[in-house]
Amino acid sequence: MPEVTVTIGERNFTVACQEGEEHFLRAAAKMIDTEAMVLLRQIGRMPETRMLLMAGLLLADKTAGLEDQLRQSESRAVGLQVEIERLRQAPSPAPVRVEVPVIPAIVLESLSEIAAQAEALAARMEERRAG
Repeated sequence: MPEVTVTIGERNFTVACQEGEEHFLRAAAKMIDTEAMVLLRQIGRMPETRMLLMAGLLLADKTAGLEDQLRQSESRAVGLQVEIERLRQAPSPAPVRVEVPVIPAIVLESLSEIAAQAEALAARMEERRAG
């Protein structure tokens, strides 16, 4: 069984763990160390057992908050899943009728003629301005 030395609150601890679990042990110790360092900066030196207890309580508090968030998220996910299923089983809405107005050919011809006249007028004005 491998032994790993971890540092928590500026103190070294040697801990045994299962083969292959060293990474997880170091990660957990790092979390405890982070909390212990906060305590040491705020309070200063304290007995080892008190430091570990307080760091553990701080982590437990964070964990409880995360568990609450997880429960709320799971509850919301269930509600959304129910809504998705309800929408899937609901009949499809009736198609929306879209009417596109048809422009009569005479209007298109008139607009084309007006556009041509406007272009001719613009060309004449350019010629006068240039000459």
